[in-house]
Amino acid sequence: MQNTTKAVDYDTIIVGAGFGGLRALYEMRKRGKSVRLLDAGSDVGGTWYWNRYPGARTDSEAWAYCYSFSQELQDEWDWPERMPTWNQVQGYLAHVADKFAMREDISFNTQVVACTYDEACNQWEITTADGAVLRCHYFISAVGWFAVAVEPPFDMSGFKGAWYMSSKWPKEEVDFRGKKVGIVGSGSTAVQILPVVAKLASQVTMFQRTPNYVLPGRNHPLDSTDMDSIRSRYDAIWEQVRKQAFAFPMETSTIMYDDVDDEQRERLFEFGWEQGGFRYIFETFGDILTDRRTNAAAADFVRRKIRSIVKDPATADLLTPRYPIALKRPPLGNFYYESFNRDNVKLVDVSTHPLIGATGQGLRTAVAEYDFDIIIFAIGFDAVTGPLTKLPVRGRGGQLISEKWAAGPRTHLGIVMDGFPNMFIITGPQSPFSNVPPVIDVAVDWIGQAIARADATQADVIEAKADAVDRWVQLMQDLLDQTLLGEAVELKSWFMGANIPGKAHAPLHYFGGASGYFDEIAKSLDTGFANDLVFSNAALVPAE
Repeated sequence: MQNTTKAVDYDTIIVGAGFGGLRALYEMRKRGKSVRLLDAGSDVGGTWYWNRYPGARTDSEAWAYCYSFSQELQDEWDWPERMPTWNQVQGYLAHVADKFAMREDISFNTQVVACTYDEACNQWEITTADGAVLRCHYFISAVGWFAVAVEPPFDMSGFKGAWYMSSKWPKEEVDFRGKKVGIVGSGSTAVQILPVVAKLASQVTMFQRTPNYVLPGRNHPLDSTDMDSIRSRYDAIWEQVRKQAFAFPMETSTIMYDDVDDEQRERLFEFGWEQGGFRYIFETFGDILTDRRTNAAAADFVRRKIRSIVKDPATADLLTPRYPIALKRPPLGNFYYESFNRDNVKLVDVSTHPLIGATGQGLRTAVAEYDFDIIIFAIGFDAVTGPLTKLPVRGRGGQLISEKWAAGPRTHLGIVMDGFPNMFIITGPQSPFSNVPPVIDVAVDWIGQAIARADATQADVIEAKADAVDRWVQLMQDLLDQTLLGEAVELKSWFMGANIPGKAHAPLHYFGGASGYFDEIAKSLDTGFANDLVFSNAALVPAE
């Protein structure tokens, strides 16, 4: 007889109400599935709900940091800025949820604490913090890359002032006026926080371990004329996105190092710098990530910019990276380097003498103490794999994802795994390191078509082929080896897992470019998932 079955509460349960979760909700409805979306926050937004720190904004241009599945949605939404702030992005996602009446299928303030595949029933059990257990056939994780923040590395209970984590910023406004503020960290988040806080605080001290190549954001408002122009070009914009290596709305340069002389090279770098954003990396030369000479020239240009902007030579020297550009994700700044020309901003290098603890008045290293009224920790995330390895997710035989990924992530297409039937991951490990929303659109469509195939063939189990997973894992390493990015381990880069002690150093992303990934998805669909998935019925068991 067939395995024991129990009634499911929903065909599909989705965890996470950011870009991925909302897009999956739309898709599952379209496919006729009953669906419930669970999120720990009180509203939609995902990353943009929790990361509401001062200065938080995207580093992707608004007109491609959005959905492409609805022409009507594109036609009616006005973006106010080139690089939108956190609340503008969250407002966009709230509009999407309202427009498509999604809230009726969302449970907010609902924290998921365990996800378990019940082999006897071929169902997933999703357990929430209040003790509820919901059963579903398909489980979709849309928790994203940055759901697990790195906590302060020492006890803060003795500090008499206020302290905050950038990833858990309070909804209430934090008053920096006249305060002494310490910022721990110098990555993308800290780069956004510093210029804003420096305008109000009496003193700001940033603790930096590793300097970054901070590129100018060149953010600016968008008026109705700008939006009309964008709408008229959306077909061309999405075509650019599909072809661009990191799914940005820009053309990737085909110019290589040897194609120009030193004077022309300087002009191209100046052009990219003034364009702002990641155009400096992609619209100048096509081999910055693969040719050491081009990379060295691009890095040296930014170093010279830092020294020309920052007035104090000693501070400029501390801010100047010595490693190849783009081995760490370059932050985008809006007057970041200029902030160090303010009298109330100080930079402290902790690469030699790291912070080792908190005092009642502030922070200390082995050689100095610093007094603060407010301390901000912007020290990163257990990124990409952390959200699923920290959550008990158990597949066949009770195996935890954390066990399966002990030596590094193992997926196919960054979406499915062997041993975890009927589970799908959106923006999971081994998906492209790129502008995320366009990748979500493609990945969710793939998931929807896989489920439709199962329905059409009366299959009730969808699982990645083990050899497909093996091939994908090997491809991740092969693609990494074609770039300079493998050296990022030495810089404790999060996209190699190197920022977390004890975490396996392995490529967390597909580094073949978003366009290459889109080709892989298309190939999978064209072959009817033949090399990717096993479609079957739940196993029969002998009668007792």
